[in-house]
Amino acid sequence: MSLSNFDRYQRIAWAYDLLDLPFEYGRYRKIRPLLFRGLSGRILEAGVGTGRNFPFYPPTSEVVGIDLSPAMLARAECRRHTAATKVELRQMDVTQLNFPDRSFDAAVATFLFCTLPDELQIAGMRELGRVVKPGGIIRCLEYTRPSGGFRRAMTRLWEPWVYWAYGAGFDRQTERHVPEAGLQLRESRFVADELIKLLGAVA
Repeated sequence: MSLSNFDRYQRIAWAYDLLDLPFEYGRYRKIRPLLFRGLSGRILEAGVGTGRNFPFYPPTSEVVGIDLSPAMLARAECRRHTAATKVELRQMDVTQLNFPDRSFDAAVATFLFCTLPDELQIAGMRELGRVVKPGGIIRCLEYTRPSGGFRRAMTRLWEPWVYWAYGAGFDRQTERHVPEAGLQLRESRFVADELIKLLGAVA
């Protein structure tokens, strides 16, 4: 029986930061600030995880961070002091957000949609578009399958473990689903080799 993402992250939360440590300081720290460039006001972070983005929150903002896993949120709570702004943490599923329409100025997600199966991606994107004000920015960092032979082969090797640990895949069609969810794609560029893309859309 395969694990749900809820079960998977409940299981891995205690070790998540340790498992991610080489990637955090080798790659992620350099690109996390790109998510928040020019953002202010009330921001939703979907898939807040253990709160690794907290140090990069704009001081002119207030942030609501949601995650499916209470265990991940408990780890984030311990990191709340690293944010230079007000942070509220709530357990919630990105495909069923319990927020009113147009209640945020912007939304961000870090490696969230590569953990969602394709059948849930449009629902998740559509919900972000619903709760962000018209013209508000939605930014995502997402893993993709590289086109180069060596890196492509490496992702094939990593994939079984990445799926087992995180429920993630390299072949999610997140970029394609942006317009299908009624959003306008404004930015799509690689920020770490041909492996990680920054996607920007507007509601």
